[in-house]
Amino acid sequence: MESRATTSRTDGRSPSSPLWRLVPLVQRHKWRFWGGMSLINTGRLLEAVMPLYLKMGIDRIAAGDTRLALPALAILGLMVLRYIAFNIGRRLVREVGVNAAYELRQRLYWHLELQGPLFFSKFTTGDLMARAINDITLIRQLIGMGTRLLFVLGFSGIVAFLFMFYQSPSLTLALLPALPVFAIIGWLIARRIFDQSTLVQEGFSALSAQVQENLNGIRTIQTHAQEDRETERFEATSDHYAGNYYKLMFLNSGLTSAMLVATGFTTLMVVGYGGMQVLEGTLTLGTFTAFIFYLNMMLAPIREGGIMITLFQRGGSAAARIFEILDHEPEIRDAPDATPLEGIGGALTINHLSYTHPAQKGEGWPALKDVSLEIGKGEMIALLGRVGSGKSTLLRLIVRLLDPPPGTIYLDGRDIRMLPVTQVRSQIAMVPQDPFLFATHIAQNISYDNPERATDDVWRAAESADLETTIRRFPDRLETIVGERGVTLSGGQKQRASLARGLIRETPVLLLDDCFSSVDTETEEFILSRLKSLRHGHTTIMVSHRVSTARHADRIVVLDEGRIAETGSHAELLARDGLYAALERQQGRREELERALEKDVGDDT
Repeated sequence: MESRATTSRTDGRSPSSPLWRLVPLVQRHKWRFWGGMSLINTGRLLEAVMPLYLKMGIDRIAAGDTRLALPALAILGLMVLRYIAFNIGRRLVREVGVNAAYELRQRLYWHLELQGPLFFSKFTTGDLMARAINDITLIRQLIGMGTRLLFVLGFSGIVAFLFMFYQSPSLTLALLPALPVFAIIGWLIARRIFDQSTLVQEGFSALSAQVQENLNGIRTIQTHAQEDRETERFEATSDHYAGNYYKLMFLNSGLTSAMLVATGFTTLMVVGYGGMQVLEGTLTLGTFTAFIFYLNMMLAPIREGGIMITLFQRGGSAAARIFEILDHEPEIRDAPDATPLEGIGGALTINHLSYTHPAQKGEGWPALKDVSLEIGKGEMIALLGRVGSGKSTLLRLIVRLLDPPPGTIYLDGRDIRMLPVTQVRSQIAMVPQDPFLFATHIAQNISYDNPERATDDVWRAAESADLETTIRRFPDRLETIVGERGVTLSGGQKQRASLARGLIRETPVLLLDDCFSSVDTETEEFILSRLKSLRHGHTTIMVSHRVSTARHADRIVVLDEGRIAETGSHAELLARDGLYAALERQQGRREELERALEKDVGDDT
C-alpha cells in the first residue's frame, strides 16, 4: 500500500519537499478537484463578463438611452449562474481537503502502530496527538482552501488583466511597474511566517505533551502536593506558546496590511490617471467603471495574498512535521522473505543471545549476555533474578517487542525474525507486569483480541485468573465500565484482568512478565496451582521475583547480570546452594518477619 511505504526525505526545495509530497493525496481525487476548480473558474469567468454589461448600461444612461432591460437581466442571470458554479465548485474542492486529511490521518495512525520503543522515547504522546489533530487540520485547510485560492485567484488575475488590457491598454501598462514590488514584499514576509509557524506548532505539541503527562500522572501530582508547581509549569509553557502565536499573528497582520496598502495605492493610481482620461474624453465613463471592476478582480490575489501565503506556509510546516513521523522507519519489520509457520507447537530455542537496548548502545551494559536455552513444547519455565537481570528484556525479544539479533531465537526451529511479526504476536501472548485496561467494560477488556467471543469463554478466563468472584460483586458484572486505564479497579484486579486477557487466547506460547506482583500470595498460589492444568501441552514462561512463584515451574532459570547463573528444578537448585537458594533464604526471612509483625499487631489489638 502506497500510504505505508512513503520514505523520501524532505528538504524544502526538491520534489520531495512537504508540499510536493501532498500532491498524491490530491491526485487520488483529481476528478473531483479539477471539476471543482473548473466550476469555480467558470464562475470567475462569468464574473468577468458582468462588467461588460455594466459598461453597456452606464454608457446608455450617459447617452440618455433607456434600454436597460438587457444589461440588467444579463447581470442577474450571470449572478445566478456564478452562485451555482461557486457553490458546487467550492464544495467539491473542500471535500478533497477532507478526504486527504482523512487518508493522511489513517496513514499516520497505522504508521504509529508499527513503531517500537525507540520511536516513542523520542516523540511524546502529546506531541503525536498535536500532529495528528492540529497539523493535519492545517493540511486540510491548505488543500481545501489554499489551493483553491492559488488557482482561482491566479486565474482571476490573468482574466482580469486581459479584460483590462482590452478596455484600456495605456491604463493597464501604467500599473505593471508596481506588481513586482508586491511580490517581493509577500516573499520576504512569507519566509518569516513559515519559520514562526513551525515554532507555533512545536509549542502546541509541547503544550499537549505537558497536559497529557500531567493528566496521566495526576495521582502522583496530588499525593506530592505539587499542583501549584505543575500549574506554574503549564503557565510558562502556555505563555511561550502564546508569545510565538502573537508573533505569527503580527506577521500575518503585517502581510495583510501591506497588501491592502499596495492595492489601495494601485486603486488611487487608476482613479487619478483614469479620471483624467474620462475628463479628456479619451475614455468613457462605462469603460472606466468596468476597468475599476476588473482592477478589483486583478487585485484580489494581492489582497488575499496574506491569507494564501499564511495557509501555504503553515500547511507546509505542518506537512514537514507529519512526514517527519511517516519517514521514521519502524524498528521491527517483516523480513523481505518472511513466511508464516504452519501449525506452531511452541518449542523455543535461544542460541547465544546477547542484546543491548538501542538507546544505550555505545554507553550502556548489555541487558543479556550469551544466553542459550532450550524450552520444549508444553514446558513451564520460570525466569528468576534480581531487578535488572534481563528477565523482561528476554520476554520482549521473544514476542518481538524488541528485535533480537538474527539467529538467536527460534520458534519450532525457525528463526523468529523470518516469521511475520503479526504471526509471532498472535501466537505468543504476553501479559505485562504493568497492565493496561481500556476505558470500556470488563468483558471487552478480557476478550480484547476477539470481541465476538462467547460470554461463557469470558467467564472461564475470569475464573482462571481468580477474578470471577470479584466481577460478580459488581452491580453490572461483565458490563462494568473500568474507566481510563482501569482506574476503578485495584492494582491486583487490573493484573488479574490482564492475565485473563492472556489466558483466553490459548496461544501456543504464553509469557507472564511478573504479572502477580500486585496479587497477594494466597491468590497467586490459587492461580498457579491451576495454571499448569490450564496450559497443559502449551509452553509457558513466567518472570517473577518470588521463589514461591518459581517453584511451580517445571524448570527454573536464574538470571544474574544478563547471564544464566543457574538452571534446574526447585529441589535441584536448593541442593546446589547457589543464588537461587540464597534468594529463597532471603525471602523466607522476610516472610517470617512479616508474619511476626502481623502477630504483634494482632496481640496489641
